[in-house]
This record gives sequence, C-alpha cells and structure tokens, in this order.
Amino acid sequence: MAPILLNCMGNSHGECVKQPVQVKNPYLDSMEEDILYHFSLGTKTHNLPEMFRDIKFVCVGGSTNRMKAFAQFIHQELNLPGNREEIRDICEGTDRYCMYKVGPVLSLSHGIGVPSISIMMHELIKLLHHAQCRDVILFRIGTSGGVGLAPGTVVITDKAVDYSFQAQFEQVVLGKVIVRSTELDEGVASELLQCSSQLPNLPTVIGNTMCTHDFYEGQGRLDGALCSFSQEDKLDYLRKAHEAGVRNIEMESTVFAAMCRVCSLKAAVICVTLLNRFDGDQITTPHDVLVEYQQRPQVLVSHFIKKRLGLIVGNPQNP
Repeated sequence: MAPILLNCMGNSHGECVKQPVQVKNPYLDSMEEDILYHFSLGTKTHNLPEMFRDIKFVCVGGSTNRMKAFAQFIHQELNLPGNREEIRDICEGTDRYCMYKVGPVLSLSHGIGVPSISIMMHELIKLLHHAQCRDVILFRIGTSGGVGLAPGTVVITDKAVDYSFQAQFEQVVLGKVIVRSTELDEGVASELLQCSSQLPNLPTVIGNTMCTHDFYEGQGRLDGALCSFSQEDKLDYLRKAHEAGVRNIEMESTVFAAMCRVCSLKAAVICVTLLNRFDGDQITTPHDVLVEYQQRPQVLVSHFIKKRLGLIVGNPQNP
C-alpha cells in the first residue's frame, strides 16, 4: 500500500506532485462512515476537509492545559485575527483529548503513556487522511527526565529507543509481536537544532530518547510504591543508557515515531528536561521555573513554524 505522505514526487514532466495523506488500512475505503470516537468527530457528522484541509503542522503533548496554552501562544505568534482566549476545543464533546485549530496549526493533547498516545495517533492520522491534508509535519512537545543533562535543556530526539536502547517499538497484534522502526526525520531535527541557535536562553541538544511504559520502576526511580532494585542498580542502568546515546526519558516517543515512520509522515520529538536523573528522582525545581522550562519546546517549534511560513527573515527578535 502507498505510504501516508509522499512529499513532492516528480511526475513524467519533472513537476512536483504532492500526494494527499493516505492511510495504511485497506478496510477504511469500504466503510460507510468512519467515527473518530475519541475526538467526537466523524466523516458523516462533520465536513473534515472544510475543517482541516489547510493543516500543515500538528503539535501534540500530554497535558490538555499545556496544549491549550500552546494554541493560544501560536495564535499570538502567527498574529492571527480574533481573541486567542476564545479559541474553541474541537473535541469538547469528549473528555479524552483536546484539540485546537489555529490557522495551519493543529494542537492536540495525547494523555500519558504509549496506549493513550497510540489511540490518539490512529484517529489523528485518519483525520488528516479524511481531510485531504498534504505535506504535514508532526511534533511531540513535552517534558522529560534528563540523563546527564542540566534541567531546562531541550532535547531534539535523534532516535526513540526502548528499554534495551534499541530504535524499535514492539506492538502486540493478534497475539504476535510486530517490531517497527522508530527513526525520526533527520532533516526536521537538523532544522530544529539550527532554529535553537537563533533563540536566546534555549540550551538544546540532539540525542536519543528512551521511552518507558512506566514513570516509576520502568524509569529506575527509587521513590515509587514499589522498588525491586538498589540505587547502584539504578545508576548503572542510567550510565548504560547514557553510553548508548540516551539523553532523556519519557513515555510516548517510540509509538509516536513508529506510527509516523510507517506512514511516511515527517515528525520530530522535542522535550525539555525537568531534572538530571543522575542527581535524583523527584522534581524539586520551583513552579515558576518549571513553567518557563515547559515553554521552551513551544518557543522552538513556534520559531520553526514561522520560518517555514516565511514569517521570519534573518535573526529573530527575542520571543
């Protein structure tokens, strides 16, 4: 089957031909209606092309409040008309996720962990397909624990890796394990790193991101309700992760990267570190500092989007 997105393929005359977003499921074509249940949207109840066809950038993150704040921030950054405080949650008919459309940008929440973001990604990709979107770039923006990095460092993911530091995601399908690659688009990552050099107070690195299925034991924390290992065991594991190129840990990147890669969607993961896991497990940074840290991925992605839209020429002003 054709991949989800084939950007600018040449035809017999050498002209650029842009293909719409497609899906990797032949059964969708035979469905009379596709209900995007967790978005409270559907192909019969909503005119999805009219609502979403102009989307070029999709930004997803765990928190509903944070993704609403990002939507309001990008509204201001793109200097769009209307009151940014009055943007509407398109998914207001459900309490699972939130979704805000701001010009060519879609801002969505995905909850915590692989299962939650996986459900959202299935329906998001179908939404982009039904809406006949083209040339879309996806970003996951969020927070993470740093591995050998100072708090506040932004990590642009090179490869999303699993617990064994392999760039793969294991999905159980009909009782069998399907292994999918989690490599992300190098061009987008390089462009993001270049953007970071043009922004003040935005320490940024490219490194591998380890995705776990748990916040506590799965990430080697000593402060959970359960702990079956010693502090030295934890530090030894973190050292091995660092040697394998891991610079931060979170809980969504592998399935996000795998689904985008299978569907040929360009994508990037940008997460700020809230602590250095070599120094401890609990986040003790003051709230106002954490808020500023959490805005850093938003500022970087906003700068990327504005450059792509031709709204920035030369060196930017302070955000």
